[in-house]
Amino acid sequence: MQSTETTRPEAVFHARGLSKVYRMGEVEVYALRSVDLDLYQGEFVVLLGPSGSGKSTLLNILGGLDAPTSGEVSFRDHNLTQADDRELTRFRREHVGFVFQFYNLIPSLTALENVQLVTEISEHPMAAEEALRMVSLGERMHHFPAQLSGGEQQRVAIARAIAKRPDVLLCDEPTGALDFSTGKLVLEVLERVNRELGTTTAVITHNAAIAAMADRVIRVGSGQIVEVTHNATKARPDELVW
Repeated sequence: MQSTETTRPEAVFHARGLSKVYRMGEVEVYALRSVDLDLYQGEFVVLLGPSGSGKSTLLNILGGLDAPTSGEVSFRDHNLTQADDRELTRFRREHVGFVFQFYNLIPSLTALENVQLVTEISEHPMAAEEALRMVSLGERMHHFPAQLSGGEQQRVAIARAIAKRPDVLLCDEPTGALDFSTGKLVLEVLERVNRELGTTTAVITHNAAIAAMADRVIRVGSGQIVEVTHNATKARPDELVW
């Protein structure tokens, strides 16, 4: 008899008991409080919560940019909590693409040259031209950042992040500096990358409308995960309204 049991995707990240405490003099501020979280291969996750809820801290710990005060986080079979700076640098270079609210492009380099900065230090990159075509900037690759709109600059930043073929794409308020129409174009690019490359994608935002396009929505408040929901049907980015 054939089994009807479905196989759950592989857990890419496995975090248990993550806490992050910032000390200012004698005052302790908890950015995270005993967070347990798994992220799975190929899923599109939205981490939703107000400013100061701990979303960025959580993303930075998963991406190896920050370390928890307590708890453990692993990427597949690599324990990130026990990794030294050299190991974390290698982890970020080989496995993680970052997209931030601000684009961090080098003004004196063209879009193509900005992406090539990553492809030159990656083991198995896609061609920088291919990455730019994937974000619909094939005809703009020789333009400098000052010649590009905000949405185009963000798409260059996404091309730079995906050019090294990362396992995980971590996005911190990627539409936060953009207007409604431009923001939706950026979300369409992120959805396409997730769908076509199978890249595990986590987007943190305070914009509740974006949650409709996720496989799973993780609501964060006061440094804790307060709710996890699954979308039976995912909205297309062009269907979002905010």
